[in-house]
Amino acid sequence: MNHSGIVDLVPEKVRSQWVRDGIYPNKSLYELFVEHAWRHPDGPAVISLDETVTYMQLLSKVHRLANGFRARGVVAGDVIAYQLPNSWRCCAIDLAAAALGAIAAPFPPGRGRLDIQSLLRRCDARVIIVEQEHTKTDLCELIESLRPTLLSLRILVVDGNPRQGWHTLEDLLRAKSIEPDELPAVYPDSPARFLISSGTESEPKWVAYSHNALAGGRGRFLRRIHPQGSTFSGLYLMPLGTAFGSTATSGVLSWLGGSVAVLPQFDVAIAIRAIAKLRPTHILGVPTMFQRIAADPALAKADTSSLVAIISGGAKIDEASIRRCTEAFRCGFIGLYGSADGINCHTMLDDDPETIFRKAGRPNPEVCSIRIVDDQKQEIPRGCIGEIAARGPLSPMQYVSAPELDERYRDGEGWVYTGDLGLIDDKGYLVLSGRKKEIIIRGGVNISPAQIEDIAASHPAVVSAACVPVADPDLGHRVCLCLVLREGMERPSLSQFTGYLHKQGLEINKLPEYLRYYRQLPLSPAGKIDKKQLAAEIELAQRMTVPGLARQAH
Repeated sequence: MNHSGIVDLVPEKVRSQWVRDGIYPNKSLYELFVEHAWRHPDGPAVISLDETVTYMQLLSKVHRLANGFRARGVVAGDVIAYQLPNSWRCCAIDLAAAALGAIAAPFPPGRGRLDIQSLLRRCDARVIIVEQEHTKTDLCELIESLRPTLLSLRILVVDGNPRQGWHTLEDLLRAKSIEPDELPAVYPDSPARFLISSGTESEPKWVAYSHNALAGGRGRFLRRIHPQGSTFSGLYLMPLGTAFGSTATSGVLSWLGGSVAVLPQFDVAIAIRAIAKLRPTHILGVPTMFQRIAADPALAKADTSSLVAIISGGAKIDEASIRRCTEAFRCGFIGLYGSADGINCHTMLDDDPETIFRKAGRPNPEVCSIRIVDDQKQEIPRGCIGEIAARGPLSPMQYVSAPELDERYRDGEGWVYTGDLGLIDDKGYLVLSGRKKEIIIRGGVNISPAQIEDIAASHPAVVSAACVPVADPDLGHRVCLCLVLREGMERPSLSQFTGYLHKQGLEINKLPEYLRYYRQLPLSPAGKIDKKQLAAEIELAQRMTVPGLARQAH
């Protein structure tokens, strides 16, 4: 156990071997960033439509912020939580925390009161940094109301106007720069960041990652897809406070020495402007974001010549959407299967189309080894479907203040059991078969939502699709298909659409019985389709529907 109380469930001898093999840099994220800052001080670190912050400018902000934190009592092992829109401030907080040996614990804007309370309590946050208001919610007032229940919380920081009892982020950034020799020695295998993972639990959870695992694991994933390193310029469509967004500071800035391009929030029109003006090499986002941008005619007029690839993670993406996106963005496509819980596998630009459409890539042991196990956690032969287990340089230390999750999902050798189903084929590629917990069981028949979603998305009128269960007293569940159509397209009836699904090969006993249309599917704070909200809306609509009415809903 280290000074923060976090235990590493990956055996020390395994981590040490990754150091000896040269996979781990064995330096803190701050030290790695400083090396890049001195190597190319005027290189762009964080860029937006409004400003560019160079490496040396960002380093100056990091030194001031670190001193501001230290002056207010922050020491190694303390947790600095923040909920902020994407900007250079997020990266500066991450690096200032790393410089002090503290732990950054960001979470994306949009989390509600109960989630914020759970997150701050579970990570024992000493510091919280929030913007003054988000979607008409006074966040300072919300934090103040929660404070009596948060015994560790001592330092309140607002990114906005002065407020009684609060420090301003601007005040911290005006502090005198800390001298490098005043900084503590930071152990590279100590925790640097808590990544947020919603998973399937009722409350969001934190996962602890070390400096080595963030740089030598998550950062190495980026270097594999872009070996040129410092020329990497990633436009982050999702919040930097998500697990996917964690690669911005640790991967792009500390490991590659590249550039992070940001938008304060996701917006299709602004994203298209940013592609043309900021000229990223890669765009990182989730399928719904790419589907929405690709469906906008303005993209065809934008200059996308800088793009090498779009990187789609967070959820499975269907073949039809991949084809539409590569055609619309006019660049390569990389599909990422990963999670905060410690898994990474992805396709490569030189993979053939069939691999990109059907497989999750070939596991890279220098980032994350994958094996397929049975219900007794024993490895099974290639070609057999089982649960996906993962361990590698990217592996986290443990769940934070959640021993029951460590017991459920981790073992003594550091392997994480994902709850996802898949197989390794005869060429060594991972093929996903769905999530154990997302299978819809109707009358004893297992139905994969992903299979229905993939076929539905192939319809020429469909932008995106989501499949959710509807409770049924006789069958357990029925299936509801939720669709977003292209602008101006006529809505097919339930019978017309199920006819299309059946014609495309979906078995009759898997056809959905409900159909709902949306202008846009609701998204979680991480940018994924919020199936919990969809299910709640459908349940409410079902309770309000008169018995005997048709099962189609609009």
